[in-house]
Amino acid sequence: MGAKRLLEIFAITQWVCSFLFLGFFCLGLVIYLGFTRLWPLTLVYLAWYLYDRLSPHKGGRRVEAIRRWKVWEHFRDYFPLKLVKTCDLDPHKNYLFACHPHGVLCVSHFGNFATEATGFSKLFPGIDPHLIVLDGQFQFPLYREYFMTTGSCGCNKNSLEYILKSKGQGNAACLIVGGALEALAAHPGHFNLNLNKKKGFIKSAIRTGASIVPVFSFGENDLYNQVPNPIGSKLRRFQMMATTYLGLSPPFFYARGIVPYSKPVTTVVGPPIEVNQNDTPTSEEINDLHTIYVAALIDLFETHKHKYGVAKGTHLNLF
Repeated sequence: MGAKRLLEIFAITQWVCSFLFLGFFCLGLVIYLGFTRLWPLTLVYLAWYLYDRLSPHKGGRRVEAIRRWKVWEHFRDYFPLKLVKTCDLDPHKNYLFACHPHGVLCVSHFGNFATEATGFSKLFPGIDPHLIVLDGQFQFPLYREYFMTTGSCGCNKNSLEYILKSKGQGNAACLIVGGALEALAAHPGHFNLNLNKKKGFIKSAIRTGASIVPVFSFGENDLYNQVPNPIGSKLRRFQMMATTYLGLSPPFFYARGIVPYSKPVTTVVGPPIEVNQNDTPTSEEINDLHTIYVAALIDLFETHKHKYGVAKGTHLNLF
């Protein structure tokens, strides 16, 4: 095994471990330091934490040098990841990237929108992407500071509307629409999307006037296997209950241990859907735009699937 491959394996392993465990480690570290001679530092940091608690909902704290770390290029090459655009985007407008599928750990969405590994700024000059993730990621002390350097932000209405309306022009909020429930349906060779009742992002787009951009990652669901959890099974019922009470899903997944399989993932960014701004959209307006969006996403999938190994008779399954 060559040195380059070892670097790729290191890059993806450190990311998975950071994503799954670093927040808990940082929390434990802060608690531990609170019982040592360094306890004043803990108090100073906790004061900062409280003062700065809204930053994840106000655009985060992007650090381009961290987004361009060499480690992210090795992360990209492990699979590899590729970002494909279908048309140019106007940097004088704002966009809501609606990303699918969630997959188990949202690997490609992190690589594309929280780093520069796949060349987002070259493909879409003048546009700053903000990956929208669970608020829980920003509850962990110290870890939140690190995560915000990628430009990532918390997932709620205020966060979306700050990026798309209050932050100026040339911003893209990159939302993984299917959320925790879709992660439970992420199985290789399947394209199950939690979309039929997901209309909050549609409402935010109308309230801000941001164009909606359908995004689909071919291969994301092939990176991990999950223990079989068909709807109605005891495991699925347990997972649904945990998702309801914890706000995050507990998929029982495996590949090369916790490291994903090395399989190519190509993310296709579709053409934007123009949206008329309205501070108080009606249910009819939201439903109409949702219908338009679903049709555009299906068209994007059907148009490009043959390029990325998806069988002709395979289609999106929306639930």
